[in-house]
Amino acid sequence: MQQRLSWLFIGIALTIIIILFVSSSQTYEEQSLTSSLDKLLANKPFEQQLSAISFHYAGSEISIAAKGYSSFIEFFIRKGAHFFSYALLGFSLFMGFSAFIKRTWLVISLSAGIPLGYAAMDEFHQMLTGGRTPLVQDVLLDFSGAIVGLLIAYVVIKQIRKRDILS
Repeated sequence: MQQRLSWLFIGIALTIIIILFVSSSQTYEEQSLTSSLDKLLANKPFEQQLSAISFHYAGSEISIAAKGYSSFIEFFIRKGAHFFSYALLGFSLFMGFSAFIKRTWLVISLSAGIPLGYAAMDEFHQMLTGGRTPLVQDVLLDFSGAIVGLLIAYVVIKQIRKRDILS
């Protein structure tokens, strides 16, 4: 892969880190989607089907009965944002480092370790932000996203190198 493209991926990773930092600097109230979701989902689509879903996350029950419809939906949006932003981070780091570092184990280690370390620091940062709760479960969710992202990148790089060898 061209080094210029690798720098683009590293730039994407740095942009994600900046966005995550700004996001965790905001209070829950500043980020809350519930009032918008109340309006957007006023007729509560799929409420009957979703009411059957109930589980615990970080010691709290997650269900429509416990949280209310909009807060229940917001939970999945927020956790999905966690997972996918860190998946993109892991993917971008792997793609970026692959052109500069030839040892795959080191690329994997950095592409997993940087998001893991950042997720932990991000939760600490949230602890310092009013109205936010740092959760070990969120670090694990973020790390899982990063692992999925770097695994996808690993497959992509393998296919690119395989294609280049066969050409």
